[in-house]
Amino acid sequence: MRPFRYHRPAGVAEAVALLDAAPDGAYLAGGTNLVDLMRLGVQRPDLLVDVNRLALDTVDPLPDGGLRIGATVRNSDLAAHPLVRQHHPMLSRALLAGASGQLRNMATTAGNLLQRTRCVYFQDTGRACNKREPGTGCAALHGQNRDLAILDWSEACVATHPSDLAVALVALDAVVEAYEPDGPREVPVTELHRSPGAHPERETTLARGTLITAVRVPPLPFATRSTYVKVRDRASFAFAVGSVAAALDLEGDIVRDVRLAYGAVAHRPWRAYRAEDALRGRPFTAELAAQAADAELAAARPLHHNAFKVPLIRNITVRALTDLAGPVNR
Repeated sequence: MRPFRYHRPAGVAEAVALLDAAPDGAYLAGGTNLVDLMRLGVQRPDLLVDVNRLALDTVDPLPDGGLRIGATVRNSDLAAHPLVRQHHPMLSRALLAGASGQLRNMATTAGNLLQRTRCVYFQDTGRACNKREPGTGCAALHGQNRDLAILDWSEACVATHPSDLAVALVALDAVVEAYEPDGPREVPVTELHRSPGAHPERETTLARGTLITAVRVPPLPFATRSTYVKVRDRASFAFAVGSVAAALDLEGDIVRDVRLAYGAVAHRPWRAYRAEDALRGRPFTAELAAQAADAELAAARPLHHNAFKVPLIRNITVRALTDLAGPVNR
């Protein structure tokens, strides 16, 4: 790990100005991802701007019934928050599935959204990776790609986004509040992360130096009937092989509304709009849930080692939705 400078700003504007002037700098909050990458030599910031003492660590109810979650709220605190558990259980379930208690005590809301891929080639500085070093190639494309993308990948990158929380926030139409060098900005979480294209090193739509200050979750009454299902290789804490965030609104057996998002299938958390459209307005059955998932996965392009993800995502979609529908509607 190379030497770096350290600064603790007094406010958001100062933090953004510091990083705007340091092209190789980075924000430090929980550090659960950044410090690992620094140890591996994947990231080598020359300045760390510590934002932990900024006033960004509260969960506040909004007048419209939504929630405003501060950027440095710890994952443990957010998962256990009464308003989250009552009104947005998929958020709590996603966080509890995401990491051990020790990591949740450190990891933050914004840091979780901005996690970098766990692709083994990205973390191995001796192998080709366009995300880590643009122009070197993608060793995963024809290599060890079992855990990588089946949707929206490019010849330049087949990595997946690792965050569980981001999948739930995409399903809930959450909005990121951020402060850029030019001032405040809002970005829907569905538009925060980029597809890889020819430049997978550009992971978000945020300008250089931008600091996320909060995430706003709009009111969604039927989110009280929501869940998060994650499949991983071991029962202890591991990154997803596939996951689904789901919320279901039924009137009798008719799907009045639904939210679906997938994790570990693409370079970004994947909102399943086609599946949602296939479900709305129809009597719910497990067969309909399977057909809806098939509609979403019709665009899948599995790699050599991960074709199993297509039936996996189909099956956990059915599981999540049938569990939410209850035994009468199965």
